[in-house]
Amino acid sequence: MSHPLSLEGKTAVIVGGTSGIGRALSLGLADAGANVIASARRKEQVEETAAAIEAKGKRTLRVTSDVAERASLENLLVETLKHFEKVDILINCAGKIKRAPTLTFPEEEWQSIMDTNLTGTLRACQIFGKHMLDRGYGRIINIASLNTFVALNEVAAYAASKAAVASLTRSLAVEWSKHGVCVNAIAPGVFRTALNAELLDSTPRGKELLMRTPMGRFGKTEEVVGAAIFLSSDGASYVTGQTLVVDGGFLASGVNQ
Repeated sequence: MSHPLSLEGKTAVIVGGTSGIGRALSLGLADAGANVIASARRKEQVEETAAAIEAKGKRTLRVTSDVAERASLENLLVETLKHFEKVDILINCAGKIKRAPTLTFPEEEWQSIMDTNLTGTLRACQIFGKHMLDRGYGRIINIASLNTFVALNEVAAYAASKAAVASLTRSLAVEWSKHGVCVNAIAPGVFRTALNAELLDSTPRGKELLMRTPMGRFGKTEEVVGAAIFLSSDGASYVTGQTLVVDGGFLASGVNQ
């Protein structure tokens, strides 16, 4: 009898799965037994991540996609079904952020962030969700944020988009769970990546984020993997509409000194 957290025989598509937390999830799900298609806009990153997945003995594809272009997501589904016949797991990791005062924040930048973080998530959920609903089985994981719950200074567009991702997650769970498709989200805390390392290590904002984290350190991207494996597995068959926070205690915190 297989372990309830095993992903052996499962096919996972991770949109935005070639860098940062997304890449860690792509490799982590492969370690848990899944065949993983890690897709993103940059061909070289898709190639590199695919090679790393294959090095773990799992199957993959090299298909680029852009959540702002519905046709590219439709192509990703078509190519995946052509080679794997099914998609069991979808994880939506693509996202963007811009820090600037809200009073003068350009509307076109606001719309771009919303289109990527919220509408891009919706596009992928619609396209892959139809396939899952037709099969009567699926696991969808959206990536939320600490900003889903609390405001951080001068990132209002990002915060609004991520609060909406949690709301979208609940709405889809209500509509789809009775048809075998569980929809949940993960809200990562502060994780050091190549893109934010300088901010975290060299700015007052980074110092404050560290002070607010009871564990006294920033997360490692691989520390999100366990939550994703659980929500992707049959062990989470009665879990839906939830946002699982992985934050080192940040949201539980008040005064830490």
